[in-house]
Amino acid sequence: MNWYAIFAIYFLMWVICAFIMLPFGLRTPDETGETLTRGQADSAPSNFRPGVVVLRATILSALLFALYYLNYTQGWITIDMVPGYQSAS
Repeated sequence: MNWYAIFAIYFLMWVICAFIMLPFGLRTPDETGETLTRGQADSAPSNFRPGVVVLRATILSALLFALYYLNYTQGWITIDMVPGYQSAS
């Protein structure tokens, strides 16, 4: 596997993990007791911290990529092990 593929796969995993991590730890103004400003949605977060989201996404994507890369090199799970899948060879 070349470095471009490693970077691309890690980047895709990071983006997916970032979207997964977005809702965790957020609180709405109803939960924090803040008053809404004019035009603010009821569900808008009042304590959004992008640094925490980036850190959590980086940690999760590093773990998932490590599992992916180990599976790629060790061959723990291959496409031939998927039930109902018939390889072309």
